[in-house]
Amino acid sequence: MKQRTLKQIVTATGVGLHSGERVALTLHPAEENTGIQFRRTDLSGEQGEIIKLSPYLINDTRLSSTVVTEHGTRVGTIEHIMSALAAYGVDNALIELNAPEIPIMDGSSLPFIFLLQDAGIVEQNAPKRFLRILKEVEVKEPSKWVKFMPYDGFKVGLTIEFDHPVFNRSSPRFEIDFAGKSYVEEIARARTFGFMQEVELMRSNNLGLGGNLSNAIVIDDTDVLNPEGLRYPDEFVRHKILDAIGDLYIVGHPIIGAFEGYKSGHAINNALLRAVLADESSYEWVEFGEDDETLPNAFFGVDTLRAA
Repeated sequence: MKQRTLKQIVTATGVGLHSGERVALTLHPAEENTGIQFRRTDLSGEQGEIIKLSPYLINDTRLSSTVVTEHGTRVGTIEHIMSALAAYGVDNALIELNAPEIPIMDGSSLPFIFLLQDAGIVEQNAPKRFLRILKEVEVKEPSKWVKFMPYDGFKVGLTIEFDHPVFNRSSPRFEIDFAGKSYVEEIARARTFGFMQEVELMRSNNLGLGGNLSNAIVIDDTDVLNPEGLRYPDEFVRHKILDAIGDLYIVGHPIIGAFEGYKSGHAINNALLRAVLADESSYEWVEFGEDDETLPNAFFGVDTLRAA
């Protein structure tokens, strides 16, 4: 299997969910072995330099995964675009933006899927590297936990829990094994969500300034306020899976293993990545030839190049 990048440059504009700022976004092809990189075009000097993404740069997880470098450069709300990049198995790309946050678009990863389809995906010459989970690794916090387990493919399972009537109408758990299920069909359309009573508190902390009914599911005391309703009956837990996939792809490589979470969020997802990388006995880096018989049954991004 070979590394992948974009075939051509693509651009989009939108609004930052938390900053409320207008954002111009440009995705560029990138050389082999350069990984996913970001650059703030509105900044100069050290703050405007290219940032190579790693789990150790996620230093703000208030309602999103946000890069904060040693120079104070911020790139916020990266989880949705990272989720789309994971789905297409993109190893190398440069993402430029002129604001501190990736645009929220419609609150899901589907607009980024369309953007990648417009760009096209090409294979490169260097072999693709995978992170294979070798043993169970778990991170626990009060009332929540996440873990990785060995698995010959890529599978994600999540359970959410909210004391609210809207969440009692659908299953709190969803699991997807990408051996037989489509990310685009089952996950990509699921939107971020929030509670109306939290909006004032968020905005007092300069968060959620760009949120509205066109880019998030908004919930009042009893119901969903969006006139079109939900895209999936269990859209909430599916969006949490979308987030988790994006958070996990911050490691920069596809994962061969199973992820399971209970009330997971950006901070604990990142803590799990760091826990794995801190224990060299828990993982290995692997590569596969085109006809390698040891190729897993299925993993993320394998078939998307042919399907695109």
